[in-house]
Amino acid sequence: MSLLSDRFDPGPQIAQCGSINLGTKSLEKSLSFFRDTLGMEEVERRGNVSYLRCYQELGHHSLVLTEQDEAIVNAYSFRVRRPQDVELFHDALKQQDIEVVEVPAGTEAGRGTAIRFLLPGGEHPFELYFDIDKPRAPEALRSRLPSNSSKRRGLGVRRIDHFNIQTSPSTINQAEQWVRDNLGFKRREFAYLPDQPDTVMASWMSVTPQVHDLAIVANRLDKKAQLHHVAFNLQDFSDVLTAADVIRDLEVSYGVGPGKHGIGQAMYLYVFDPGSDHRVELYAGGYLIFDPDWEAIEWKKENFPEGLTWYGDPIDTAPGSRGRDTTGSAGLRRK
Repeated sequence: MSLLSDRFDPGPQIAQCGSINLGTKSLEKSLSFFRDTLGMEEVERRGNVSYLRCYQELGHHSLVLTEQDEAIVNAYSFRVRRPQDVELFHDALKQQDIEVVEVPAGTEAGRGTAIRFLLPGGEHPFELYFDIDKPRAPEALRSRLPSNSSKRRGLGVRRIDHFNIQTSPSTINQAEQWVRDNLGFKRREFAYLPDQPDTVMASWMSVTPQVHDLAIVANRLDKKAQLHHVAFNLQDFSDVLTAADVIRDLEVSYGVGPGKHGIGQAMYLYVFDPGSDHRVELYAGGYLIFDPDWEAIEWKKENFPEGLTWYGDPIDTAPGSRGRDTTGSAGLRRK
């Protein structure tokens, strides 16, 4: 008798956030932050490119630092559920007349063949892959716990948590709907623009039980292809407070926090990588969703400030708040 899983094909699916490739003007300053302060393991270095992972990640890397003239995001990468899903997504994208570029195995160290395209309505460079090496850490860094790739060091970031990206108010509905319809993300919490009640202001979506693996927010300056932040996960609230205390004593620019989001109910701290000035969120806690019939929660205008900050300093949402361009339309063939 065949297994039910052998008789049913759900189609191609996204499994999780895989990695982000950040351009940095100073690789050494960025390594000092991510490796030495946050405690990530530098798995491999290829010239001006460094590959890092957190201490509970078994895959080759979740962060790529590329030293270059522009501090832009080169790629947001998502791992798919099955090897064949890379090709299936490729074919589905081509059917929509979306230009897709194949990224050969090994182009990114430790990673198999990937596909690359620009998010419709957002122009963010997305990459999808399955195969990833799982190297053992050097003996001196190796943990005795087999579920950890390395010993906990520095501030102890455990894993990459989520991406928060922005696009223009005129295109956000298209981008948000597209990732739901085509990549399988589920809307968990959301809000509409107060002066445009049919336009999404922000949407928190996931393919895992997290409240969000990907958030899309309307950019107040009407820009597309913006990164607001990439988040790395800490174990608990006290780790965020420790991070705030340690980082305050370093040459690292602060954003907002520590505080707690009402949306997602996690504690946060925003800081900026000294090498690239990309915003990084240190993130802990939050609730998980297991209900198969979950209904997305809408945040109304009068309650939205509590959604952003349940307690702590209010988050600055005014036009001109700090952000970084991604590659935009020039980025499809970057690799």
